[in-house]
Amino acid sequence: MHQTLRFLSGAGCDKPAHISSSMARFADVILPLPLARYFTYRIPETWQESLVSGSRVIVPFGRKRYYTAIVVHLHDNEPQGYEVKEISTLLDSDPILRRPQLRFWEWIADYYLCSVGDVFKAAVPSGLKIESETQISCNDAFVEGESPLKDREATLLDTLSLHEKMSVQDLEKESGLRNILPLVRSLMEKQAIVVSEELRHKYRPRTESYIRLAHIAPGDGDKLRGLFEELKNAKKQLRLLMCYLELSRFMQKGELREVSRKELLERAEVSQQILSALLSKGVFENYAKEVSRLSCQPLRTEPPHPLTTIQEKAYRAIIERFTTHAVTLLHGVTSSGKTEIYTHLIDTVVRQGRQVLYLVPEIALTTQLTSRLQRVFGDKLVIYHSKFTDNERVEIWNNLLHDRGAQIVLGVRSSIFLPFRDLGLVIVDEEHEGSYKQQEPAPRYHARNAAIVLASMHGAKTLLGTATPAIESYYNAQSGKYGLVELLTRHEEIDLPRILPIDMGDLRRKRRVSYDSNLSPQLKEACEEALDKGEQIILFQNRRGFAPMVECRLCAWTPRCTRCDVSLTYHKHTNRLVCHYCGYEQEVPTRCPSCGEASIVIRGFGTERIEEEIHHTFPGYPVARMDLDTTRNRKAYEQIIADFEQQKSRILIGTQMVTKGLDFDHVSVVGILSADTLLNYPDFRAHERAFQMMEQVAGRAGRKNRQGSVILQTAQPQHPVIGQIMRHDYAGMYATQIAERQQFNYPPFTRLIYIYLKHRDETTLEAATRDLARRLYPIFGQRVSEPHTPPVARIQLLYIRRVMLKIEHTASIKKVREILRQAQEEVTDDSRFKGLIIYYDVDPL
Repeated sequence: MHQTLRFLSGAGCDKPAHISSSMARFADVILPLPLARYFTYRIPETWQESLVSGSRVIVPFGRKRYYTAIVVHLHDNEPQGYEVKEISTLLDSDPILRRPQLRFWEWIADYYLCSVGDVFKAAVPSGLKIESETQISCNDAFVEGESPLKDREATLLDTLSLHEKMSVQDLEKESGLRNILPLVRSLMEKQAIVVSEELRHKYRPRTESYIRLAHIAPGDGDKLRGLFEELKNAKKQLRLLMCYLELSRFMQKGELREVSRKELLERAEVSQQILSALLSKGVFENYAKEVSRLSCQPLRTEPPHPLTTIQEKAYRAIIERFTTHAVTLLHGVTSSGKTEIYTHLIDTVVRQGRQVLYLVPEIALTTQLTSRLQRVFGDKLVIYHSKFTDNERVEIWNNLLHDRGAQIVLGVRSSIFLPFRDLGLVIVDEEHEGSYKQQEPAPRYHARNAAIVLASMHGAKTLLGTATPAIESYYNAQSGKYGLVELLTRHEEIDLPRILPIDMGDLRRKRRVSYDSNLSPQLKEACEEALDKGEQIILFQNRRGFAPMVECRLCAWTPRCTRCDVSLTYHKHTNRLVCHYCGYEQEVPTRCPSCGEASIVIRGFGTERIEEEIHHTFPGYPVARMDLDTTRNRKAYEQIIADFEQQKSRILIGTQMVTKGLDFDHVSVVGILSADTLLNYPDFRAHERAFQMMEQVAGRAGRKNRQGSVILQTAQPQHPVIGQIMRHDYAGMYATQIAERQQFNYPPFTRLIYIYLKHRDETTLEAATRDLARRLYPIFGQRVSEPHTPPVARIQLLYIRRVMLKIEHTASIKKVREILRQAQEEVTDDSRFKGLIIYYDVDPL
């Protein structure tokens, strides 16, 4: 089997680009800022021989700020018309990037209409970006003059006087004052404070304390015997010495083994005081050693599980498609064994010495997949996602950069930026997922599409896998651009789950379900039966919090965010109303601020409210909730999933997180509690997304042993998408949607670009949006939509407008970029539109 992937081996993108710099006196660098061009700096003579493309340097930028920059080009062309600043510090004699990372960054910047600086900021871990930080200190020579300090200024100065120097952030926190920059400026003008810039190193290597014998070399038996004689009456000290000799293999031939302080004390079972006594006598000496924060324990591995006949057929079909296509789509129904096929593909590529990138849309999936992949690949596997600390991410980056054994990266979308040596295969699991699209801030890239480009730069193949392909991906497969392999039978030929639609509108009219409940009698009955049999349940509610809104029962007043155009979500656990866009919070009013009556009521259902109802309905059964509120850190994800896998919790309630490829053996019932919120969203992708999400969460039921059941609660049981879900009819959904897309000229028949404009003043924003559209219309014609107000029209005090472009795939994105940039400059140069923000979202979701 392992010979069948020979086509994957070949020239990779091996080594960093060491460009000769013997004649170079200038360097073009990327700064981690949203700037449209590279900047040129003079190379000090001492570094002209050692500086290479891809190295980090510290450069001054602006009046007094310093940033980490990455060298792009080395040359001898002195810029004209301005004084060229000099590079301040060379951080690396070797590059931190590999080929083709710079070229990949430039592609992302060009395609997604942002700057390479935006990509740099997103791609490189914060621990590798040293920046200067403003430090403020008191001016000892300051004497308060005729104009006394204002109260806020005096408070700030009093706080500062307690410290030698402070950062702006620390000063604001300790003083309790908000928006202190105007105060800092005022105190600078009065010469009451001194402001300076200091470089701040974010990455700190982790060190541990190690112990070794002092002044005694291996083989020096005389000194060792003398030491035994000296310690013969100090039994605990002698035991500690004997333990060290055993652990370090001091008496054996060969290299000594290093012994950590912690390991030595644990093995000898003595106190720290005993070790301190030997250190003070000069018997031992202590030294610090840099150690990894990542697990370095060698793991026992075993071959992948054998594929079933059907899986083997799909595996070989993928191999065949790869001979003619760079990208292949594996359309496999839920629980068909796609992960086992991935494992066999990975095994073959790893045996050839090449690397694999395995992308998943959700951090929770890395938790389940890690143990499955480590069983086969051991420490060749590394995990990468945003829940790791900055220091851990730097260590993973360096592991790949310096070839320390990692061959497989399992991670979320940001993993595409890691310094791969030689990718042989990229797997994008659940390729339809919207989580692959970066929304804020720039670069607003789609990791699936970017990964395909990255793979092509390495000469690698890309496998897209899902039970519910994105319309664009399936269209590309049907049209022959991608290879297509279909796996339409579940593992062990278990039937897909039965789906029972429940008309919640009818049940509420007949008063069989009260308005303060979101559980139908059919769902309760199915859950009770499953629990009696020792089985598990997943309930999907795509809203977190207790309730999406509260309102006055009498006058219909609803609390809204003061900074965003949304109602506040009620969180009962904290008894707060929270904005899910900007984080603004306020207390829940006891009386309506509008009419003064004590008539505040809760409307709607979030995961927190469902959890409360489940505790009340099924007392005694452990319940877990998985949403953004309960998964703030990596450990929380792992604990919730581990508890459910081990059946410590019997019912799992969650948002979209529970729909994304999780694999649980004992789930027999899935409840989709509010299907209508998915169907009625104002977007051309709404029906596609609704089908994908409901089909995916339905696929969590009945994965082992027997067919599962899905209770789908809706007020629209006759909706076409509900019928397609009941029949598991992806082909029917695709046929309906592709016909609509073609009729209205939406993707995959065109490329969409959303142009967003933001401003604090709505009237100014309206004028600027009309002005931009007026400039674009003569060039793009009907490709430009009328300016549009999005569903959420204000976020963090900024009003929002949107202009949509539909561009043919044959159009030059470079030319489009030039036209948009020129129009943007003309609008932003207009003095009427000061403070206007314009940015682009290419291939929006």
